[in-house]
Amino acid sequence: MDLEQARFNMIEQQIRPWDVLDSAVLELLSVVKRENFVPLAHKALAFVDMEIPLREGGARGQVMLAPRVEARLLQDLNVQKHEKVLEIGAGSGYMAALLAHRAQRVISLEIEPELARLARANLQQAGIHNVEVREADGAKGTLVDGPFDVILLSGSVAEVPQQLLSQLKVGGRLAAIVGDEPVMRATFITRHGENSFTTAQPWDTVAPRLLNFPEPSGFTF
Repeated sequence: MDLEQARFNMIEQQIRPWDVLDSAVLELLSVVKRENFVPLAHKALAFVDMEIPLREGGARGQVMLAPRVEARLLQDLNVQKHEKVLEIGAGSGYMAALLAHRAQRVISLEIEPELARLARANLQQAGIHNVEVREADGAKGTLVDGPFDVILLSGSVAEVPQQLLSQLKVGGRLAAIVGDEPVMRATFITRHGENSFTTAQPWDTVAPRLLNFPEPSGFTF
C-alpha cells in the first residue's frame, strides 16, 4: 500500500467533502500518522471511512472513530495553543495526538487498562509529550486539574452530564455525540457564565457509547 497516497485520498475524498476545510487541520492529518495508532491486525483499514475495532472480541465502543468524524470534531472545537484539554476515551491515542498539536496540554482518560497502555505507547512512539493518559472512568466525578478550556467525549452519550459542564472554564467548549441510534447529533456546548451555556448541533453522525455514562429510563408514565 502507498501510505501517502492512501492518506491523500482519505483527506480529499472523505474529509474535505465533510466540510473540513481548515487548512491547519488538513495539514495536521498529514503530519500525525494515523496508521501508527491502528492495531496491527487492522493496519490496512487505517484510511478507510469506518470505525476500527481496538480490541479483538472487546465490548462495542472500543473503536477509533471514522476519520471524517475525528477531523470534523477537531475543526469545530477550534483548539488554541494556550488551552488545556480533557478527552474522555483515549482509545489508541490518535485523537489525543491530534489535540496535542493544537493545545498546550491534554489529559486523556481511558477506562480500559489495556487501551490506556496502548495509547501511552503510541503517543511516546510519536514523540508527543504534552498528553497524559490516565486509567480512569471519565463518567465519575470531577478532576482536580479542572476547569478545562476544552472537553471532548470521544464517543456517544445519551446526554451530557452536568458534572462535566461544571468543569468548563467560562469561554470553554465541550463536544460530544449525543442521542440514540439511529439519530445522534454532534453537540457543542459553550460556557458563557456561571450558569449560562449555549448549545449547537451542526451535524449528524453515530458513534458507540462511552462506558458508564447514565442512560435515561425508557419508561414513560
